[in-house]
Amino acid sequence: MKDERSEKRIFSYEEAAAMLPEVRRLTEEAHRAVEDLGSGTSTIRGRAELQRRLEEIVNGWARSLVGMGLQVKGLWLVDFDNGSGYYCWRHPEEGLHYYHSYEDGFNGRMRIQ
Repeated sequence: MKDERSEKRIFSYEEAAAMLPEVRRLTEEAHRAVEDLGSGTSTIRGRAELQRRLEEIVNGWARSLVGMGLQVKGLWLVDFDNGSGYYCWRHPEEGLHYYHSYEDGFNGRMRIQ
């Protein structure tokens, strides 16, 4: 039995743009949680516990996005596969404004809007 979440999902620009508000919400929530750990208000004690909690937050964020059919390419960096490359979004960008080919990666991003 195949895991549906592991199947490749192709997004039109309209589909990707429609998903972006939820992607941004999840990312901003996780980003704030990570920032809160370093704010001095955290009750976490010790480096090992801090590392465990950071990994828990980031891995939870990544799992949520992968479950939506997206590809997580780095910390706060998400790609929407469009069949010929990726619509690429990185926190805190306001919109879905970049594309890159499969070969070029993040450094080859081109503005699309």
